Amino acid sequence: MIEIREGDREAGFAVPFEIYDRSSPYVSPMWSDFDRLLDPARNPLCGDGRGRLVLYTAHRGGRPVGRIAASVHDASNRRHGTHRAQFGFLDCGDDADVSTALLGAAEAWAEGNGATELLGNFNLTAMQMAGVVTEGFGAPPYTDMMWTPPHLPRLLERAGYAPTFPMSTFETDLSALDPSVLLGPKQRAILDDPDFAFLPITRKTFRDRMEDARILLNDGFGANPMFMPVTAQEYSFQAGEMMWVMDRRLSVVAYHRGRPAGVVVCIPDLNPLLRATGSRLSWTTPYHYLRYRMARSRAVIIYYSVASEQQNRGLNGAMLHRLATQAKAAGYRSLGITWIADVNAASLRQMERLGARRLHRLHLYSKRLGDGGQT
Repeated sequence: MIEIREGDREAGFAVPFEIYDRSSPYVSPMWSDFDRLLDPARNPLCGDGRGRLVLYTAHRGGRPVGRIAASVHDASNRRHGTHRAQFGFLDCGDDADVSTALLGAAEAWAEGNGATELLGNFNLTAMQMAGVVTEGFGAPPYTDMMWTPPHLPRLLERAGYAPTFPMSTFETDLSALDPSVLLGPKQRAILDDPDFAFLPITRKTFRDRMEDARILLNDGFGANPMFMPVTAQEYSFQAGEMMWVMDRRLSVVAYHRGRPAGVVVCIPDLNPLLRATGSRLSWTTPYHYLRYRMARSRAVIIYYSVASEQQNRGLNGAMLHRLATQAKAAGYRSLGITWIADVNAASLRQMERLGARRLHRLHLYSKRLGDGGQT
């Protein structure tokens, strides 16, 4: 018998450790991040009429065997003219009884909150991971990359969901990359132009630089499908802890005549550290952190964005050239890039210039509510 519980974050956090083999590529977020993210009292998504969320866990014999979060982003629905709810953090074994119970609970909650469609994995806002992995299950993800098991697409399709919005994550072998391939006449002109300044994101400058990074995210991504501009409160809630893991040689905000023009937010891949610590702080964490710092060789681009007035002028290539050059000099050997949608032709061309290979294939899965049909 499957028991569904609401709001049990401890059980929700425990689910992947209960159901996935230790050899699985899955890497859990830190318990502290999971706890605050899925707490409606702390997550700014649930404030000022912007949205709502709920967490469900499935239990069998008292043991947590599955989880799902459901959310409605009211501000996004108003912006896009939709009546959509999202599901996220969907994790369960190859067990149709568990997946059916979890999806049923999320669907009932979504319908009760006025939604006519349920779509996921889409974890609450644009600052979080998205997608269900459909290819590349054996590839270890970088920080902020989704990993889901091979049986999940089948369980979703069995429950009436259809794949949509294809995406990919990427990986570049920095040791084999010549950063000069990213330079053409436009990029060289920008790097030689004294009106452009490329300033690192450091602990001292973190607050101001990251506010400029948020503005650039909202400006550069404004026309993208399903994108919802992120408020300062939401951005700080999601990115504030990033200050402690920044490597000043990686992230950069570009300014043109003092105005924010472009940003690359790139951090060391934290997944090896999270694996070693079980994603919880303990007395052994400093030891694991020192070992991680000595051995880290992977970095990951969380996002890059260029102000709309600076697009198609070569700034993105100039920033990526700077990143690749400095990351190689710092000893990083590989660079991950979080999901890029198939509709984003410009970013896909940039992946070709980087010599990036596809790491994972992902899709969102969607279902109409009320009539049980697929979208």
